[in-house]
Amino acid sequence: MLSGRILTPDGWINGSIRFDQRILHIREDNNADSTLTILPGFVDLHVHGAAGVDIMQGGDAGATVARAHAKHGTTAMLGTTMTATDNSIRRALRGLAPVIAERPTGAARMLGVHLEGPFLSIHRLGAQPADAIAVGSMDLVRSYHELAPVRAMTIATEVDGHLALIPQLNELGIRVQIGHSNGTYEDGVAALEAGAAGFTHLYNGMTGLNHYKPGIVGAALAHAEYAEIIPDLQHVEPGAIRAALRAIPRLYGVTDATSATGMPDGEYGLGSQRVYKCLGCVRLATGSLAGSVLTMDQALRNFIELGLELADASNRLSLYPADYLGETERGRLTPGAWADIVVLNAELQPVAVFVEGEAIDLTTN
Repeated sequence: MLSGRILTPDGWINGSIRFDQRILHIREDNNADSTLTILPGFVDLHVHGAAGVDIMQGGDAGATVARAHAKHGTTAMLGTTMTATDNSIRRALRGLAPVIAERPTGAARMLGVHLEGPFLSIHRLGAQPADAIAVGSMDLVRSYHELAPVRAMTIATEVDGHLALIPQLNELGIRVQIGHSNGTYEDGVAALEAGAAGFTHLYNGMTGLNHYKPGIVGAALAHAEYAEIIPDLQHVEPGAIRAALRAIPRLYGVTDATSATGMPDGEYGLGSQRVYKCLGCVRLATGSLAGSVLTMDQALRNFIELGLELADASNRLSLYPADYLGETERGRLTPGAWADIVVLNAELQPVAVFVEGEAIDLTTN
């Protein structure tokens, strides 16, 4: 049992929460420990790596990444791939499949795969390699989906043939995200009308907002219900984050974390490429940003720094991403939901994390 200031779907209470694998009950208690804040565990839908390990390595990389992020309050996540050769993507998916099927001890729950590429625009690659870009086909996606469940997929919807894929991807239960796109505002609106659900790392890897040519960013700000954003205060300036917060009702935070997360400055892998961690960010040799070293607890503190109330910041890291995936038993503290819980001290640092009721050891690397 835990006691403290608890964020419930109905708001804050001072009380206690009892749980095994699932939450059994939450009760008000005026004598609860007022120094502790109890939030739903974070749900990160865009994670490439951590602890020196990259999802694209395959093997047990997914388990290592899930354990590393659990120590920062992430209780559920999507393992995110990179644009790569077909063989490399399949290796990554085969590595993720057992981690998705059975959660390793001490790890966040791997809910499935976010397939970021290879169906992207050659003009908006960011840190994605150009030599492996492909045009999407349902046969190829189905073969990936059979290896490991794809829950979200980033595509450049303006590429010939991609718009027609959206309804078919939805039928497979895949949330289609517009990203790494050189499309126009009209392309973005057409994709939303076809069933696209969100936008990948809003502002990054897409046509920007101009009052004559609103671009993909304009389509998101004008029409999106959901979009992910990287709140590391490096990928997007605070003013642009605030604009998105006002425009997109369920804007949610992701880390886009790489293998350099939790590691000292130096050289690391991101898919087939080498990246360099320095001054709190990750870049290619060209200087372009290449993912982040963000963790979800730091994302929470950054949202607070931007002026969000704690409950709002929590929702954007737990409730909204869970709802986006249709995970109605995660991202909220309510009886019957999974006991995915993060306990924070007065400085909003995690002092305890529980994944499906299992206490995560925060002391080991």
